[in-house]
Amino acid sequence: MIPIFDGHNDALTREDHGRFAGGRDGGHLDLPRMREGGMRGGIFALFTPSPGEEEGKEEGFGGSDFSEPPAESIPYEVAAADSIASAGRLFDLERAGEMTVARRIEDIDGALAEGAPPVAVLHLEGAEAIDSGLEALSAWYAMGLRSLGPVWSRANAFATGVQFAFPSSPDIGPGLTDAGVALVKACAELGILVDLSHLNEKGFWDVARLEAGPLVASHSGAHAVAEASRNLTDAQLDAIGASGGLVGIVYATVFVRPDFASDPDTPLSTIADHARYVADRIGVEHVALGSDFDGATIPADLGDAAGLPKLLDALRAVGFSDAELEAIAWHNWRRVLAAWWR
Repeated sequence: MIPIFDGHNDALTREDHGRFAGGRDGGHLDLPRMREGGMRGGIFALFTPSPGEEEGKEEGFGGSDFSEPPAESIPYEVAAADSIASAGRLFDLERAGEMTVARRIEDIDGALAEGAPPVAVLHLEGAEAIDSGLEALSAWYAMGLRSLGPVWSRANAFATGVQFAFPSSPDIGPGLTDAGVALVKACAELGILVDLSHLNEKGFWDVARLEAGPLVASHSGAHAVAEASRNLTDAQLDAIGASGGLVGIVYATVFVRPDFASDPDTPLSTIADHARYVADRIGVEHVALGSDFDGATIPADLGDAAGLPKLLDALRAVGFSDAELEAIAWHNWRRVLAAWWR
């Protein structure tokens, strides 16, 4: 079975997170289903919802001519407390020997060893848990933070996220603030990957100009295939390729379907079409996987992490070889993480 590294999930923010190790009835991800589907590692997000939001934060959004008002901002104190609690859930799994929290690239490699626990990269989806003076960033790094998205789909002290709008351009709002520029530079210095999914287009180009590391969008699609605000334009894809970065192809139906429907009756070929487009545009070495498990509606034919071999079959059906699938499923993420964790 080809080992899989998944670029984004929201499992730590689910209310039934306590049953992650032994298996749970709902959601998309837990340890038994990871084992069954060949998922040996992934980026585990910490996300603080805006007031009134629930888990599965992107379920139910979508459809042509849909526009959701920008989400409300979150105070630092609220996000910091919430994120620390969510991080503690992952550290509990590590202490129990169920997971390894990746702090260096050797931890990623170790997850492929016979009998080793799967590996988790700790990620902040939206940097609201970091103060604008960045005094908390080193503490988060010491705890194990190795990936950070400056924004979710709302504005904060660092940047502006794209709202949920279909169809829409990612060219929404201003770019990085001065604090956002300082955040990206500090992440590069420490060795924390900067994730551009959810960041608007002006912010994307601001990060690109800093040349802090390979450009990475952990869970996005191709705008030319589905004109969602979260998806990447051809110019953005070209910049990602030129930087040595990657796109984690998202499974969320609202971002992969041309009609943006939040509909589980979506063929896996729809996801494969985005992977094929990105590979044809900038090369297969810049294509990876980024599910958005436990955060969005995904195709019923995939179901959950146990169904990941079906997705690999869909990728084979659009022309990817087994060697290319191994790169998409694992090695491309490994290369980019190693470049950032310097």
